[in-house]
Amino acid sequence: MQDGIITLNAVTKVFKPDITALNEISAVIKPGMITGLVGPDGAGKTTLLRLIAGLLTPTTGHITVDGFDTIKDAGAIHSFIGYMPQKFGLYEELTVLENLELHAKLRNIKGLERKNFFEKMLTFTDLERFTKRLAGKLSGGMKQKLGLACSLLGKPRFLLLDEPSVGVDPLSRRELWKMVQNLSTDGMSVIWATAYLDEAEQCEEVLLLNHGKLLYEGRPQNLTSRVEGRVYLARVPADKRRQILSKILQNNEVVDGVIQGHNVRILLKRDEKPELGLSLESTKARFEDAFIDILKGNYTRDSLLAKHMNEKAIQDVPPIQAIGLTKKFGDFTAAKDITFTIQRGEVFGLLGPNGAGKSTTFKMMCGLLQPTKGKALVSGFDLKSASSMARMRIGYMAQKFSLYSDLSVKQNLDFFSGVYGLKGEVKSNRIQELIKIFDLETYLNTDAGILPLGFKQRLALACAVIHEPDVLFLDEPTSGVDPLTRREFWTHINGMAEKGMTIMVTTHFMDEAEYCDRIALIFKGENIATNTPDGLKEGIKSKENPDPTLEETFIELIRRADKDGES
Repeated sequence: MQDGIITLNAVTKVFKPDITALNEISAVIKPGMITGLVGPDGAGKTTLLRLIAGLLTPTTGHITVDGFDTIKDAGAIHSFIGYMPQKFGLYEELTVLENLELHAKLRNIKGLERKNFFEKMLTFTDLERFTKRLAGKLSGGMKQKLGLACSLLGKPRFLLLDEPSVGVDPLSRRELWKMVQNLSTDGMSVIWATAYLDEAEQCEEVLLLNHGKLLYEGRPQNLTSRVEGRVYLARVPADKRRQILSKILQNNEVVDGVIQGHNVRILLKRDEKPELGLSLESTKARFEDAFIDILKGNYTRDSLLAKHMNEKAIQDVPPIQAIGLTKKFGDFTAAKDITFTIQRGEVFGLLGPNGAGKSTTFKMMCGLLQPTKGKALVSGFDLKSASSMARMRIGYMAQKFSLYSDLSVKQNLDFFSGVYGLKGEVKSNRIQELIKIFDLETYLNTDAGILPLGFKQRLALACAVIHEPDVLFLDEPTSGVDPLTRREFWTHINGMAEKGMTIMVTTHFMDEAEYCDRIALIFKGENIATNTPDGLKEGIKSKENPDPTLEETFIELIRRADKDGES
């Protein structure tokens, strides 16, 4: 057996008497490869990375990194380890170059060595053109590339990456992954904590954590092989996908079910097929199937939120319309002539690379930005001229800042219910209903800013739908959360759509985009394609790739549009 560069020996970390973040973790991490650190929200991934980096000390047990003890030799470990945290790794008010210079000073890198390293990193990350741009003004993908460059200062032998691709579009994710693969090829050892299971599948080895315990250590392919023969696709009518999925998930023999274009993907408990009333076709297992299986498919299967919702009335006008939406910032056109119509009960996805104009379009549709030209209509009301009428029909969940961090869970619910005009007994009953639906009782007096991410997102969704809006805007609602929490969210989204709520969602998870009835792909400020997920895939099929994934479709459509723009 190959010697480990990192050895974890019965590592336990307790933060309070009742919070055990890691429980008796023992593992060996091998050198010169990418090791994936995988697990649901709150599994202990960040805690483990900080222990390895010598930023925390274990309560019991010990860790060695290349022979050095993380408690006795923390200083020595800091000299050869690179760490890219989820947050606070960059100073957003500093430029790209200033961030690099600050990290170089902290690493005591000077003179010619610093100059040569900056040149190499700026070329490696393709950030040469942006050295004077503030880090806070970079797109999500560029921020992560800069964070990676800063963590590589000092030529570390070991690199710790804490979910580096959260909030990054598929194109930038692929670029980031290739960069890290190149580092690994050059002999660097990498631990990559991730919420994207397709990334974990590409790692050479994975550690799977849940509730602070190590559930699996080894090659991802070996875990995936456990569910081979238990994964199926069922072709279903497009307008029945959500109802059929909901029914399937109630079957005790079904571990997991997700929408995949016109298919429902089903993971069974056993090799034997149960009677589901569907024609099942066997399909290749994925690491995500095995991940859900080892966690026993433990997520919400039925939406109490949707069950407590009133059916939305059929209207004479479409719930959402974009008519020639254009937004200019000075001489820069962020969105140009965006037009689409979304029908009652439709889940409509707005996709695009970071910095392509997707967020600008989304904000105009919510009334957060005024268009330079064109109209955004909600239930026939123009957001520009009848904003108060339109906004009472809207629910909005932002990727960031949709909650007041210094208010408690209860205070946030009180505040948002008041903003949306709920009063008296109606308000009180609705708040109690949402507390029960989202299991928020334990955290009622906890400030929203310190909630676990999964519960923070639950609270944000509760606040967005507290008034049962006709239209719901969701801006990357599951960014950074684990696959179990994402499935819970989509159970609610599907249920609300079935009740007639119209939903517009942005996401960088291509498996989530499969749930959408239709998708608009925004690139360089323009809508370059609008179709169903399967319709978009059909447009790029070839002999070389007869069955493209949605991620491959996204990247190919962007590539074609970019090529057309240059010609």
